[in-house]
Order: sequence, then C-alpha cells, then structure tokens
Amino acid sequence: MAIVGQKLVKQIQATGLKATMAQRLDDAFTRFTAGLSWNDVRGVLRGDPPAKPNPRVKPHTEGFWFHIRPTFYHEAVTTLYPTFRLGLLSALFFTFEIITGIFLMIFYTPSPTYAYGNMLDILTNVPFGKFVRDLHRLGAEAMVIIVTLHMVRTFVTGSYKKPRQFTWFTGVVLLVVTLFLSFSGYLLPWDQLAFWAVTIGTSMADAVPGIGPQLNLLLRGAPDIGAGGLLRFYLFHVVLFPLIGVIFVAVHYYKVVRFGISLPPEMEAIGEDTARKVPPEKRVNFLPDILTNELMYAGVAFAILAISCATWYSAPLEHHADPLVTPNHTVAPWYFYWLQGLLKIPHMIPLLPSGIAGEVDRFFANVFGLTPKVFWGVIVGPLMFALLFVLPYIDPNPSRRYGDRKVMLTFGALFAAAIIYLSLAGIPTGVPITGFGYVGGDPASEVGQAFIPDEGVGPVRRLPYEAYVVGKFDINAQPNTGSAGLDRLIRDIHNDMEARKARPDPLGKMLSADASGSLEVKQIQSNLRQIIITIDYTDVNGAPAQFKKYTFLHAGSGYAD
Repeated sequence: MAIVGQKLVKQIQATGLKATMAQRLDDAFTRFTAGLSWNDVRGVLRGDPPAKPNPRVKPHTEGFWFHIRPTFYHEAVTTLYPTFRLGLLSALFFTFEIITGIFLMIFYTPSPTYAYGNMLDILTNVPFGKFVRDLHRLGAEAMVIIVTLHMVRTFVTGSYKKPRQFTWFTGVVLLVVTLFLSFSGYLLPWDQLAFWAVTIGTSMADAVPGIGPQLNLLLRGAPDIGAGGLLRFYLFHVVLFPLIGVIFVAVHYYKVVRFGISLPPEMEAIGEDTARKVPPEKRVNFLPDILTNELMYAGVAFAILAISCATWYSAPLEHHADPLVTPNHTVAPWYFYWLQGLLKIPHMIPLLPSGIAGEVDRFFANVFGLTPKVFWGVIVGPLMFALLFVLPYIDPNPSRRYGDRKVMLTFGALFAAAIIYLSLAGIPTGVPITGFGYVGGDPASEVGQAFIPDEGVGPVRRLPYEAYVVGKFDINAQPNTGSAGLDRLIRDIHNDMEARKARPDPLGKMLSADASGSLEVKQIQSNLRQIIITIDYTDVNGAPAQFKKYTFLHAGSGYAD
C-alpha cells in the first residue's frame, strides 16, 4: 500500500493532480471494459473507424460478456434476412423473463395458503406490480412464439445441416425448455384455470406405462395437486428450467461463434460452409455496427411489449383454485393445444375414413396393450419432438438451396400444417374448420357459459353495474328496460338462443324450438346485484327442463365497452 501511495505521489508531482486523476480514471474504465479506453468508446459511439491494431477486439478475447460474440460478421447476415434477428430476440426475452421474474419472486410465496393472496397484492398494492406481472406473462408468450419462429427459420434455410447439427440439437433443447418454463409458471397464480389446466396436463404422466403413478407422484407431490405440487412447479420455474436454459444458451452461443452464422443458402456451393471464411472487405465489426443494430432491435421489441402492457394487455387471474369445482371448457396453455388435438384423433371422422382411427387404437390395444391416451399422448407426442432432435442426422441432402430441398420443405410444411390443425382441434370449444374437437354440454348450458363463463369476464360481467336495472325481463320479447346496455345484452342472449335452435352444434345437439328464457336482476345489498339467466326448454327425452346460471356484480365493477 505504501509503494502504491509513493507511485501516486510521484505521478502527481510529475504530471499534476488533474492529469493524474484523468489517467487513473481512464485506466479503471479500460479495465472495466476489458480493453477499451474512454476515447475508444467515444469512437464506437460516433461510428469512427477503428485504429490499427483494432482495440475493439479486446473485449471479445479478454472480457466476460463479449467473449461469446464474434468480433466481426459477414455482411450477408447483418441484414434482416436470413436471421430476422430471432436468435437475438430469443436470448433477450429469456434474460428479460429472469429479471422480471426476480421482482415478482420478492412478493410471492409458493403455498396454496398465500399464493393467490400474493397475486392480488401484486396487482393492487405493489407499486407497478400489475405492470411487471403483465410484462412477465406477455414476455413469456412472446418468447414461445419467437423461439418457435427461430427454429422454423433455421429449418427453412437449412442451417441445421453439417457442421451445425449439434447447434440445432441445443436449439431443440431450448425450445423444450421454453415450453416447460412457461407451463411451470402457469400454475403459480393458483387460480382455477391454471389449477385445472395443470391437473389435466400432469395426468398425462399418470398414463406412462409402468412408471405412470410414480411419475405423477413425483410431479404433483401427492395424488392431487396441492402444496407439494405448487412448490415443485415453483422450483421447476425458478431453478431447474432457468438453470438448464442458461447452460444450453451458453453452449448454443459457443457453437454459433465456433461455426459462424450460416450464410443465405444461395450464396454457398452445395456441401460447403464458408461462414467463417469472411474476406476482409465483407467484414462488419461487432463494435459499433452490430451492437448498435441489436440495441435498436431490442429497444423496439421491448417498447412494443411495454406499450402493449400499458394499453390493451392484462394478464388473466381467475377465481381462487378450487379442487372441488371443475370449470367448463378447461384448457391447456395455447402452445399445448396440439397435444390436446392429438388425443382427439380417434374422433377425427371427417378427415379419416370411418373407423380407421378406431382400428388403429384397437390394433395398438390388442398388440401392445396401449390405450389411445397412451399411444397418442405419451408416445406420438414425444416422438414428434424426437423427430426434431434427430432431423439433422437423418437428412442426407447436403444442399441448403431451396430448389434442392423440395421434399424436406414439403415435409416441414405438412408438419407445420398438422400442428396448426391439431391446435385448432385442441381448443375445447372446437373450431368449425377442424370438423372435430368440440367438447360442450347441452345447448342451454352453453348459452350460460357464453354469457357468464365459469372463468373470465364474459358479456354479463363486462356490462357495468350501473347499466343494470332491477327486474325480470323476458329474453324472447323486445327489450325495453330503459338501459341501452342491458337491452343490447338481452338481444344478444336472444340471438344466441335462436342460433342454437336453428342449427346443431358439432355434436349434433340443438336447443329445443320451444325454449324461452329470462334475465333477472336482483338487488341483494345496497351495492350488490345478482344477475340470473334462466332458460326453460325441452330435453332430448321430451321432458321439460330448466337451466339457471347467475353471477354477482358489486358497485363499481364491470368492464365498460
């Protein structure tokens, strides 16, 4: 310490206090940037050409943050095509989810006793809590889309081929991690929709032959999801999957640097890979060109995310989880709709000749002892991911050019079409173009679900408290309640009932022609109203039946149109 002090005193005597302090600050700044002085950074920000020798390569060789990035890129991959910056956005959103997740963890306890209350506190009492939760939830949805598109882009451009087979393999691992990161966080709010979606999802583990009950117990911590299951999913979400993601992102980036970003397919000869052989005149330095470009893309992406959360997007939170009440139309996260669609393949009569799907199921049941749930959900589903893993190793075509890959591109298009079709089929209410996938109750109950859904807002709860008029109103008569909003709601219910009378649903059920209904508004307390929808109809046996569904509205509640 004394020697350091003596050197400092001598330097001050030789150059003066101001010059010495400037020199020491510049030395500290250079150590912080792993080789760039203040003047070098100013040159980067101004876009000045680098000096010779180029000091801007030092952060890549000596620094922690830039060592996984190349010092320069081929100019052909610096435009929007062929990468569309999807790999960059995938890594950015992964980092963004970790940061926002840490903030949410501060106010969250993974216990059924406290979890839902914590969510309400985050939404109401924590400053910017709702905004951060919306960012985290919408960012997770966007990350699934971006990572999927990144894999699609890599497939279409043939960038999975030699020497990047293992790079593709790590990418598929990251796709799986992304899906399960989002799915494991689905349960944490501990609301009805998440509870039952995860209950249905984990029931797939119970169908695994031989080890199903043990695997189900490992995931849930008990025969049914409770405190043990919530804690396990919390640890999956904040420890296991992020850790796997960080490891494989590092390996993935290392492989990208090792082999370079593949050039557009039309630029390379068949079977050749010249991504790392970049002529000096084709090089674009990471600093400053690529860095500023990436900062621009990141800024635009996060601005869109923030504006969306500040305006139209609100992360859903349904009623408190209730193991004794199963809500209608329980649904898995949208990115697993295709798996639900797979389970409905035996009923895909419009697409397959009658009986073929059933014969397939009977064959596997007789020969292998497999139920349709095991065959389609436990075997076929994972096999689709296994196919992605081995794709580079089973594709014998050395060419990346589009014209030479008609067979593989056609296969990819069919695979994507199948996923989209199965996803549409997996929606609980079904989509008419799929011809299957509809799961619904009798038409009267579906009217109630349409206007007072078990989970979510729905038209009745969307209408403000003040728009309701106390009284009982005939749905079949021309409404004249004195409230324009309530009149419109009654007409909508009437039109929905008439539509269900005129045509059958996908299961062939129709509302009886003599069906009638009423909407009643009761004043329960001075600031609390009950809204009741009643439908009288004739059931399939010709007997009179009645369906009722109700909800409550508190003064100040409701969502203005």
